[in-house]
Amino acid sequence: MKRKYSAEERRSLLLNQLKNEGKIFISDLMKQFDVSEVSIRKDLAILEERKLLLRVKGGAVDMHQTGDYDDMSISQKQRMHSREKQMIGKFAASLIMDGETVIFDSGTTVMEIAKNLDSLNNLTVITNALDIAITLNKYSRFNVIALGGKMRSVSYSTVGMLAESALKNFYCDKLFLGVDSVSIKDGISTPNLEEASLNQAMINSAKEVIAVFDSSKFGRRSFVHIASLDKIDTIVTDSGISPDFKDYVEASGIKLHIVDI
Repeated sequence: MKRKYSAEERRSLLLNQLKNEGKIFISDLMKQFDVSEVSIRKDLAILEERKLLLRVKGGAVDMHQTGDYDDMSISQKQRMHSREKQMIGKFAASLIMDGETVIFDSGTTVMEIAKNLDSLNNLTVITNALDIAITLNKYSRFNVIALGGKMRSVSYSTVGMLAESALKNFYCDKLFLGVDSVSIKDGISTPNLEEASLNQAMINSAKEVIAVFDSSKFGRRSFVHIASLDKIDTIVTDSGISPDFKDYVEASGIKLHIVDI
């Protein structure tokens, strides 16, 4: 039988776990402490008020380790906001037309786009994401080009000079860009320097830049700047978007597609 902890004991243990792991998940904490979701959410709210952690959808991160949160592994990111990513990916796939040439950035949201291309024909897809390239390889009617370069094991993707040099040979219809962090002031950013450089090369190689991300990415800034929002043509996100960001995007002339969750 699991030991029952007082609320303060539980919060102390929760903080120790967060310090060691950098991020915690509500679903895991419910099982670990054998308490309700309401209790865990209350714990996180109280600890955030004390400025001891930062709440995110599905859990919390160490306020001093937000860079680590941004650079989670693929398996960790798949557990966060999965419903939003699935809906965003399904809608974003509808923006692709037969015969187009598209660039797919790495990431779990872009992977959801790759899973929804059954109705399309004669696509050329250029990607630095090895998992996406493998997923699309089953379609004999697609031409899949995987960019070479240095492997990032955390994201199953390639970065570096080789990938950037290869992109200079292509000019594509659309880029689907996954985003770690986005804000009105700072634009889009990422914790990884080489990923930022490759993303900039992708932007330069595309006629239309489509950023895809769930609303938890709003109001955040990561280590390396990729681009200001005026480099983005279209945004696909979920209904958790803030009114201020929505108003700014629409006033800027960026196409905004909001999927209901």
